[in-house]
Amino acid sequence: MSENPMLFEQRHVVSDAADFGRVAVMLGGDSSEREVSLDTGKAVLSALQSKGVNAEAWDPADKSMADFAAAGFDRVWIALHGPGGEDGALQGALQWLKLPYTGSGVMASAIAMDKVRSKHLFRAAGIPTPEYSVAQSHAEASVAAEQIGFPLIIKPSGQGSSVGMSKVFERAELNKAIDIALQYGDTVLLESCVIGDEFTVAVLQGQALPSIRIVTPRVFYDYRAKYESDRTEYVCKGTASDVDEQLYADLAVAAFAELGCSGWGRVDFMTGSDGQPLVLEVNTVPGMTSHSLVPMAARKAGIDFDELCWRVLETSFAFDAAEADIEVAAHGT
Repeated sequence: MSENPMLFEQRHVVSDAADFGRVAVMLGGDSSEREVSLDTGKAVLSALQSKGVNAEAWDPADKSMADFAAAGFDRVWIALHGPGGEDGALQGALQWLKLPYTGSGVMASAIAMDKVRSKHLFRAAGIPTPEYSVAQSHAEASVAAEQIGFPLIIKPSGQGSSVGMSKVFERAELNKAIDIALQYGDTVLLESCVIGDEFTVAVLQGQALPSIRIVTPRVFYDYRAKYESDRTEYVCKGTASDVDEQLYADLAVAAFAELGCSGWGRVDFMTGSDGQPLVLEVNTVPGMTSHSLVPMAARKAGIDFDELCWRVLETSFAFDAAEADIEVAAHGT
């Protein structure tokens, strides 16, 4: 694993499960990624309970936040994917309730979920990313496509798990792809399609885990390839040399830090024939299913699934530290 001081983040080690208190594993919800979230949450819940953590499932689609506030939990393992759970909304509610939670904070979660604003920040920071443009209509998309050229990747600005995403090879396919993406919001990202290898790098408590190269027989690594296909292949570590591995690790940590992310997450890349890794996006609540990538990378680093879920839960103590800093600043003690 590779450390990078840009994150200024260290592991808060917890040795006793009782120190976590009563933990809610927040799962399900009502986003387009509900089924994946249920799988993630159930796997995480089982892992935490196997290590003696007093953890319970909580599905916000079934119960209100008012019910949750009165339930008496001490911290939250966020296993909600997509809008409502990964976009800063839940993080803001938990912050207001003064309940520690796993992963990134309100602002970083919102920015990472917004693919357009993430790309703006990557470009401004000099982090390599594929050429892109933004559209809200067929006419705007037509102009953008002309500028970027085909093939194109079309995706909604605020979804995960490749929901609403299309690969467009020619102009005749463009409007249909735009319509699909616009079902999930009013802004569409058009991105130059990089022909080459797809990589992903997980970040855990300030460290990059081993890279994974993804080989899929599908047109691209879409929802089915991620969660349903047994034909998708994963190579971990995914690079051919230590130098390349360090390059991906450094770029992953830089992208993670640029968006203000913390705790844990995953950074996705495409690499063309020139060998230059290009950052696609940062995921602040990656999947933790049987097909998921973060557990795979963690295993390669010697961290089994149960320990990984424990380590992610440790990231909730960053909230406690931030609250303590606020108290000191407010009262000077």
